[in-house]
Amino acid sequence: MFTMPAPMNHLEACVALNMIPQMGPVRLRRLLNAFGSAEKTLLARADQLAAVEGIPRPLAENIARWQEFADPAAELKKAADLGARVITSRDDEYFPLLREIHDPPIVLYVRGQITERDRNAVAVVGSRKATHYATECAKKLGFQMAYAGLTVVSGLARGIDTAAHQGALAAKGRTIAVIGAGLAHLYPPENAELAERIAASGAVISEFPIDTKPDRQTFPIRNRIVTGMSFGVLVVEAGANSGALISANMAAEQGRTLYAVPGRIDSPAALGSNRLIQQGAKLVTGADDILDDLPLVFRDRPELPASVVPLDLTADQTKILEAIGDEEASFDSVVAT
Repeated sequence: MFTMPAPMNHLEACVALNMIPQMGPVRLRRLLNAFGSAEKTLLARADQLAAVEGIPRPLAENIARWQEFADPAAELKKAADLGARVITSRDDEYFPLLREIHDPPIVLYVRGQITERDRNAVAVVGSRKATHYATECAKKLGFQMAYAGLTVVSGLARGIDTAAHQGALAAKGRTIAVIGAGLAHLYPPENAELAERIAASGAVISEFPIDTKPDRQTFPIRNRIVTGMSFGVLVVEAGANSGALISANMAAEQGRTLYAVPGRIDSPAALGSNRLIQQGAKLVTGADDILDDLPLVFRDRPELPASVVPLDLTADQTKILEAIGDEEASFDSVVAT
């Protein structure tokens, strides 16, 4: 005897739709526009679903059989077990700017807290194999922006992302990591401790179901969230074929302000970011260059430190940091100082 499934609330329906293979945010948006809600989409017949433009028959059949692919109650429990929760675009926490993009995520898995302050966010992107110069720039700018009150958004990847998060944390400020996998498969694994620190004072978020493993497709999908939730995107370093340039293009399509750090003119690692400046991206040498674009929000902004100075150092640690200075220093020179 056939038993009708128990009625689902909006959150459960959104989680279920997000778990169906080959769905994707654009197809999902078309379905929601056609049927009016996630709940009604799950109740539609396969022929009704296939009649929606851009929805292939195999996907329509999968949606009609959604219980074979999704158990929203179990998924929500998995999230809770990881110390996370799931929000939808109806929730106040959901980033207002993210609602405005062409393909917003239907759900966000969140570890940590999203605050009102996060409405003033800047995305920081760049090379995973960053030069020393670019890494130090990312740390400095992440520190300055967080110190001033901006939220630093990045992707927890190696290189520039990691440096930007570290700088924001050193300033005791807000930073959000958007990862390209489910929360149960943090990547890269060496950033697990960094993710814990981010979740404790900011948030680690993902649109992917908990058990989703990272692959070549998940990271580009993730990038539209990094740029979409931010009013501006800062490219610290990008080569001619860098993936950071994809994020820059997304930012332009989303109507975000584009910023870039200048690099050496003879460095292949900076060809892409220097070209962005030629094409109209605002040249950035310090966070003041970004804060100037938010005069109403930051009327009385603090004087920004010229370098990254963690705010919880002991007196001895402060002396050592001052001895090192802003450039690379040898052990002997620090001891001599």
